[in-house]
Amino acid sequence: MPSKLQLDLPILLPDVPDLRDACVESLVSRIRASPGVEEVHVLEPAEGRSARLCIHHDPDTLPLPRIRKIAESAGASLTDHYGHLLIEVEGIRHQRHAQGLTAEILNLPGVIEAEATLSGPVRIEFDREMASEDAILAGLSRLGIEPRSSEAAAARSSPGNGPHGHGLAGKQELAFSVIGATLLAAGGLAGALDLGPPWAPQICFVAAYLFGGYYTFREVASSLGSGQFQIDFLMVLAAGGAAILGAWAEGALLLVLFSLGHALEHFAMHRAQDAISALASIVPDRARIVMEGKQVDVPVVELQVGQQVAVAPGERIPADGFIRTGSSELDQSSVTGESIPAEKCAVANPESARGSRESIESCHRVFAGTINGSGALVVEVLEEAENSTVARMIQLVSEGETQKSPTQKFAESFERIFVPAVLALVVILLFAWVVIDESLAESFYRAMAVLVAASPCALAISTPSAVLCAVARAGQRGVLIKGGRPLEELGQVSAIAFDKTGTLTEGRPRLTDVLPVGGATRMELIVAALALERLSGHPLARAIVRDGSLEVSGEEEEVAQDLQSREGLGLEGRIGSDPVAIGCSRMFQGADGSGLPEE
Repeated sequence: MPSKLQLDLPILLPDVPDLRDACVESLVSRIRASPGVEEVHVLEPAEGRSARLCIHHDPDTLPLPRIRKIAESAGASLTDHYGHLLIEVEGIRHQRHAQGLTAEILNLPGVIEAEATLSGPVRIEFDREMASEDAILAGLSRLGIEPRSSEAAAARSSPGNGPHGHGLAGKQELAFSVIGATLLAAGGLAGALDLGPPWAPQICFVAAYLFGGYYTFREVASSLGSGQFQIDFLMVLAAGGAAILGAWAEGALLLVLFSLGHALEHFAMHRAQDAISALASIVPDRARIVMEGKQVDVPVVELQVGQQVAVAPGERIPADGFIRTGSSELDQSSVTGESIPAEKCAVANPESARGSRESIESCHRVFAGTINGSGALVVEVLEEAENSTVARMIQLVSEGETQKSPTQKFAESFERIFVPAVLALVVILLFAWVVIDESLAESFYRAMAVLVAASPCALAISTPSAVLCAVARAGQRGVLIKGGRPLEELGQVSAIAFDKTGTLTEGRPRLTDVLPVGGATRMELIVAALALERLSGHPLARAIVRDGSLEVSGEEEEVAQDLQSREGLGLEGRIGSDPVAIGCSRMFQGADGSGLPEE
């Protein structure tokens, strides 16, 4: 029977930025090729652990120490030979620019793999024997791409930072598109209604060309400089052909629509980035470290594992960790989706919890960004800010934006074939007068007409914008979509199976049953519960008061006295001379181990 060995992937490949890196595939392939290895696959990160490599092997052929040594040796050789960069950059204007930039980076000496995306970082893998990190950065600089400043990068990816603006470039392009559209409309009205001098419509159309095509002309100049023929180039040729045919309005319309598509793509990208920033903003900016009996205010990004932070009632938890002292109820809906606040209490043995994170029960563990209830807590940090649950969620959303859907990949592949094919067809049609009985002018007119008609404006602007908008909108509503492929597959789903954790609720608890025991009546039980719960702000208390009050008249109401709150457990008080308690089952656990009566 095969044995399984799980090894931490970040230890084998410490410099690999994410699981999509080619070194991960190379490591899997190398280990899989070893005799005695039956299967190798990667286990994605989960709560409390990093990504792992799971190796199924025959212990008789390949004993455990040997398979471990093979994995470590393969990882070491890959890490020594290949370098990895994951850089937040500025200067990527739109998806087609990102595609062109990817091709240009791949042409840099030593680069093996590269991926530049509109909304994510640039990911590069290079051969250390052929290039260095400084050489790669210098090559990016020559391409007009600069690393984003540390402040800007933090605003995008670090928890505790709010949403940012929509980007000056996108706003400028939108303004140019609107001006171009206005000039186009003015020219059309002037011509149709015979307003102004005869040359007024022509002036408006030429101006619409300049404003609507400014960014497209600039992009074409850049792509031609690197030897690429993209749809932008075809659009410019089509607009030029329309002008040659005297169809200035049609050419201006092409450029304005294309420019507007670019501007909307910018808007969609920044909406997606704002969704990420909004997710990050649920974590507070600062935390209070408990040091030698004093509380010191520090930025959350500076928190270290093992430090203790104080959390007052109503505050957000600043870091993933476990409770050392105190108990409370926590609103974890932003992270776990639980509709009801979860009861939390301190661990019995902090040293044991620190030494074995995976053994910490959920009732002791807290997550960054969740909201504390009525109790004061002291939390020991288990994860730094960049490794928190919220940070991993942000990473998932970011990767989801950069992963392309099948339709998007098809559109890009089609574009690489379509543009040269249209150009070749136009060139052939220019020489139609050689084989058929028509003039050169007629052949030229037909070629230009085909060029204008073949311009795929919708193909160029629709798919990337649609994917970005969908992922961003879902993120704003609390749904994490890991890329374009899952998004498209979701459209084909006819049934969904959910688990029974209660996450598909409205988040508004209500009183459903009242079951008196021990001789008490239903009304006596409701009256006693209302007397105590009216003095509590717990969500379940509010539900009991709201629904229970419908059954109790004013004459039957009681008032509780000597109210005491037992944090994380319930309430105790007195109605008249009778003691009354309401809470969870743990509240009634006696010192002798006895709990609630069986009835």
